[in-house]
Amino acid sequence: MTQHDLSGSTGIERSALAKIERGLRGVGALELASLAQALDVRMEWFLEDAPSALASHRTRAGVSVELSTIDREIERIARDVEFVGMLDPELLSATLDPVEVPNAAAVAESLAVTARTLCGLDAAQPVDDLAGILAGVGLFAFSAPLGPDTADAATTLLARGGVALVNSSHQVGRRRLALAHEFAHYLVADDYAIDWRVAEPSESDRTEVLFDRFARSFLAPAAALTSVWNQTRADHDLRTSAVLTASHFHIDMSTLARRLFELELASAGDCGSIRAVRTTKADIVEYGLRIAYDLDGVTLPRAYEKAVIALYRKERISAERTLALLRGTFEFDDLPALLPTHRDEIWSVVS
Repeated sequence: MTQHDLSGSTGIERSALAKIERGLRGVGALELASLAQALDVRMEWFLEDAPSALASHRTRAGVSVELSTIDREIERIARDVEFVGMLDPELLSATLDPVEVPNAAAVAESLAVTARTLCGLDAAQPVDDLAGILAGVGLFAFSAPLGPDTADAATTLLARGGVALVNSSHQVGRRRLALAHEFAHYLVADDYAIDWRVAEPSESDRTEVLFDRFARSFLAPAAALTSVWNQTRADHDLRTSAVLTASHFHIDMSTLARRLFELELASAGDCGSIRAVRTTKADIVEYGLRIAYDLDGVTLPRAYEKAVIALYRKERISAERTLALLRGTFEFDDLPALLPTHRDEIWSVVS
């Protein structure tokens, strides 16, 4: 946006905007409100620092760096979560101590086992509500359709806990894998990370490759996958076995094929065939498959939604702020009715 564009949107003279940008002129409250509206940010964006991890990232990258779509969105979400957490400290009460970055495939597998235990999952349990489970250990996962040309996911640490944003423009299996990958970043306390193509990193980027290994192991543990795969292969052909196994663990065919190959449960040729498999409606009906809808469209962690609504019930935030914090997933009529205030209650405030 040029100064001319911004001037037209706000009614502030271009020469005045130039002075504001150079620190030679102050800004009035109404001007600040106009600037906030034109730039699609809340007024406090001008007055409060970004979360420290984001600020640190931008300092390292240089102040002239062009922010990506996912970079801008995760900053908004992080600010919102910190704001709600300031009013409701219980929201950000769950945190984890950082672990060492894995340096080998066996270490990544071991870390996945530890992570499942921290999340209260047993060794064979499919991860049905991934976002809800991760919120229990302090990582709040949001999703939004950011388009196919934007990063798969991003994560940033807060003063306590962290926030992940998953690009919901992709299929559910890829979204779940991306979030599990972001969980690895959270576990090792990466202050800020953007992952453009999860499961497609350069082999030279050893850490990202191992984070992908962690993600596959977290979603499809070795012993559990081996058991399910061997059982299905005893009764079904390759395609049907792939459909049943992928549905059981809520993973996509590419993830299943990669996992089977690394566990030496299928040949390279069979894995190539599995990647081409597509689950059909007939499969869903005939085999009674469970369909996963994780991170579909715009989603928010349930714990965060509950905290926002509780603040609205207590009248600590307005309806307008409540709807903004809920990122368009609620209408005004969806909000709970507030208890009527007795006229005598005013004296508890002013007397």
